[in-house]
Amino acid sequence: MCIFLTDFWLMAFNDDNPSSITTRKRKFEEKDSCFLSNFFSMEDLNQDVLERILSWLPTSTFFRLTSVCKRWKSVADSESFKLACSDIPSRDPWFFMVDPQLNRMVVFDSAEKTWKRLNQPTLLKKSPNHNSMPVAASGGLICFRNLAGDFILCNPVSGSCSQVPLLDSPLQNQNLHAIVMNNNKITLVFGELPKLSFKVYNSNTNSWEEEIELQQFKDENSVTDYEDNAVYFLSKAGNVVATNMQRSPCKQYSSVITTNQNGEEIVYFLSSTGKVVSCNLNTKTFFEFPRLLPVFCEYSIDVVECRGKMFVVLLSEFFESASLRVWSYDEASRAWLQIAAMPPALSHCWYGKKVDINCVGAGDQILICLNSAEVFSYVVCDLVSNDWIELPKCCVDGKAVDFMSAFSFEPRIEALV
Repeated sequence: MCIFLTDFWLMAFNDDNPSSITTRKRKFEEKDSCFLSNFFSMEDLNQDVLERILSWLPTSTFFRLTSVCKRWKSVADSESFKLACSDIPSRDPWFFMVDPQLNRMVVFDSAEKTWKRLNQPTLLKKSPNHNSMPVAASGGLICFRNLAGDFILCNPVSGSCSQVPLLDSPLQNQNLHAIVMNNNKITLVFGELPKLSFKVYNSNTNSWEEEIELQQFKDENSVTDYEDNAVYFLSKAGNVVATNMQRSPCKQYSSVITTNQNGEEIVYFLSSTGKVVSCNLNTKTFFEFPRLLPVFCEYSIDVVECRGKMFVVLLSEFFESASLRVWSYDEASRAWLQIAAMPPALSHCWYGKKVDINCVGAGDQILICLNSAEVFSYVVCDLVSNDWIELPKCCVDGKAVDFMSAFSFEPRIEALV
């Protein structure tokens, strides 16, 4: 092949000088001979080097390794290959999409910008885990919760699953506010304001730790209001509206966890009236943030984590137009600051549609699922460039799928449950 290409190149540029062709051909043949003598095949690589090279491939290609040759199939199945994959510092996130039927595992590959369908693990098909709902994600794992309130950890790429030990019966009946995952742990925040507690599952010991109560951190400027009931009012259209946040079932525990500069883990969740509550797991305290909007305003709200920081995404309606904005809380000024905003020309189409938003962060991006009885869309916001891009529709059997929400995770075949 190399000699053929050389002959073609020479004839293309020296068609009028045969002697020149002969002379230069001899020189290129000598170079080709030298090149071929230094050329080596992938088959000449030892197993360790081959595994390290293949570990840098995008995760989606791992599914195709087994069909290349017998040797690559053995690589894909080896434990040493998984160990090599664990040395890769990070992978582009996948968004695990949640549809109303809860019977499909569909992801959006942010690297390839394509939709993919994964096989549902056997454990999630069995009763009582059938139609289990995803409630949290971290690293390469997703946490599911079945109708009985039990938790299942799953690696959606490898399909491996494990059942988490059961909670104590009294805790099963508690009002659950937050479910988050971080560092091989599941953290639950439950109770009734102002009496909150949290409990942690440690996968290293495969057990639940003792329940810990949270004390309220009182700010001198904060207003204490524990009447966490719905407030009813008339909208501009004359409809009776409740401020109680009616969220999609899979995001009723909308919550995130971050680690601050002091190494303290903080869980953020939305109360039933839309207030953001933070729980410091190290100091064992909680704090209620001031409202972003007055209680009588119509809006949909969600909390996300990006680069270790908490943000609030809020869809509201003002002056007969819809506004979709991202906010961050500034500790110095004790006020909410706008970080990004969808251009009005794009957000206006959501006005009057009674849209609910469910969001998830990944790096500098936020995926926003917008759903209503009339329309649905999935938009990615880049916090750095303030670009807002709508994802293509995902079609199954020729019909676009309406996803309720999404969870972000790193596709890692080596992640253990």
